[in-house]
Parts: sequence; C-alpha cells; structure tokens
Amino acid sequence: MEGGAYGAGKAGGAFDPQTFFRQPHTVLRVLSWVFSIVVFGSIVNEGYLNSPTEVEEHCIFNRNHNACNYGITVGVLAFLSCLLYLALDVYFPQISSVKDRKKAVLSDIGVSAFWAFLWFVGFCFLANQWQVSKHENNPLNEGADAARAAITFSFFSIFTWALLTFLAFRRFRHISFQEEYNTLFPSSPAPLP
Repeated sequence: MEGGAYGAGKAGGAFDPQTFFRQPHTVLRVLSWVFSIVVFGSIVNEGYLNSPTEVEEHCIFNRNHNACNYGITVGVLAFLSCLLYLALDVYFPQISSVKDRKKAVLSDIGVSAFWAFLWFVGFCFLANQWQVSKHENNPLNEGADAARAAITFSFFSIFTWALLTFLAFRRFRHISFQEEYNTLFPSSPAPLP
C-alpha cells in the first residue's frame, strides 16, 4: 500500500471489491458479522422452551431470561456495528482529510475493543448459565446444540473483535503525516536569484 494516511491510499481512488475483500480487517469484520448472526439466530430460534405444563416460555440458559436477552442484544447490535464499519471501510479511501481518517480509525479501535469486552462478558455469562442449567428443566435436551453454538461463537467473537482492535491500532500507528504536512506547508516556489 502506498504511503497514505491511516492506511488509506490516495483519496478519491476507485473502489476495487477484490482488493477490499482481501484485506484482513474486512475478512475479520465479515467473520464477526457471521458469528453475530449465529449467536443471536440460534438463541432466537431455539433458545426458548415451553413446557406443556406452563404457559410462559423459558430461556434454555438456566431459565434465565437475562442470558437470552443479553445474547440476542449483543448479537444484533454487533451485527449492525459490523455493517456500519464495513460501510466505513468502503468509504474510507474516499476520505481526504487526515483528521477525519484519524477519527475513523480511533472510533474503530474503541468500538472493536468494546465489542471484544462485551463478547467476553457474553461468553462467560452464557457458559455459566448453561453449566448451572438443571437437567429436569429440559429433559429432552431440546435446543442444546443451539445453546452450545451460541456459546462457541461468542468465544470466537472475542478473538475476531480483539484482532480487529489490533489491526485498527496497527493502522493508527502507521501514520503518514505527509498529507497533513503538504497541506500546512505547500511546496514553496524556488528562491529568486
């Protein structure tokens, strides 16, 4: 990549989908997007049980509705966050201001670190609630695969978001101030003889 500011080439370049989808942060963001779909989809689809003796549905994770609500909420919001930052990644080469690029990269660092933390909390919470679930609450073991999938992909999401944080931080560290320098100090004319 040429010496652009904050990982971007020359601003205003044409969008190349092949290059875009080969970038590590794009691959990780798409993986995070898929993982969030798996987590909230498995909980929404098979995360609630209704027994014939009770009217109300109960969460498969130790009958704790907070566990299901947390998994669904974090999954849906991570899904939307991935879409937002994928759109920002597409738009990023078009940003000509170094300051705006810096803001975009800093927000990527903060959001990615925040999501890595939320997925860590979600993994611990779901795994704990699944561990203490009583067999008599689910004698037929309904939805067990979906619960395990939600826990597993919550675990994988910790690493994808942590790697996204690392890549954004690395992009931030490889700052090229050449564009800002050229803006502040345009090339001066040659001195008079």
